[in-house]
Amino acid sequence: MTNLQHQPQNIDPDLNRKVERLHRLTVYGRWLVVGLSWLIFAPLGIWGLREEISLWLEHFTWAAVRYGLAYNRLAAVSLAFCFGITTAVLVWQSRNILFGLPPQERRQLEKKVRQIQAKGPTHPLWKWVCQSRL
Repeated sequence: MTNLQHQPQNIDPDLNRKVERLHRLTVYGRWLVVGLSWLIFAPLGIWGLREEISLWLEHFTWAAVRYGLAYNRLAAVSLAFCFGITTAVLVWQSRNILFGLPPQERRQLEKKVRQIQAKGPTHPLWKWVCQSRL
């Protein structure tokens, strides 16, 4: 269960459960994007560095790594994207775990839940957010 410790006490408990479900879906979605980026972009980056990696295995120096990345920019950008997006999601989730959701983000989730409720079962997230568990 997510850590929504800074939640207002006057909120509807049903809305609170739906906000928690939407937040959980957001967390899963972000980690799905991270996983897909590692599955798609990281192999391309490593493939672009295959010649440099063989040299690194023979004579590893940080200068060789630096020049390998500097002269293979597409590989460097793809690997940097993977590391960057992973770091961003880790920091975001750690902040939410340690300090709870910021009030602004909580209001945005509540607004999104209300939009999902207003659209009803035709909304793609209705089943996971609004439908009660049996």
